Amino acid sequence: QVQLVESGGGLVQPGGSLRLSCAASGFTFSLYVMTWYRQFPGKERELVARITNTGGSTNYADSVKGRFTISRDNARNTVYLQMNSLKPEDTAVYYCHADLLGNWRRGYWGQGIQVTVSL
Repeated sequence: QVQLVESGGGLVQPGGSLRLSCAASGFTFSLYVMTWYRQFPGKERELVARITNTGGSTNYADSVKGRFTISRDNARNTVYLQMNSLKPEDTAVYYCHADLLGNWRRGYWGQGIQVTVSL
């Protein structure tokens, strides 16, 4: 059974940091492109950061470049999103996604985790 379980979300003040984790099981993690998406209320999900199966290449949304870092540990079947210098506009539900080619229309999704940036 495929599972993607996000953790590490919560409430943080502006300028603070959080690290999201996504623990994967039920598929060969090391073959999959992993992506973090986020969704604002009433909006479609948007790509935040993506990492190739080996970790050799990453890409980011312009809005998070220089603040967020995606990484993965294939030995632990886990992908991370380190979020620094958080802003209120980063408040959203964050989702972990896995697909062999990074296609959001296919693959597997986590259940989502709330990140709230507020005083």
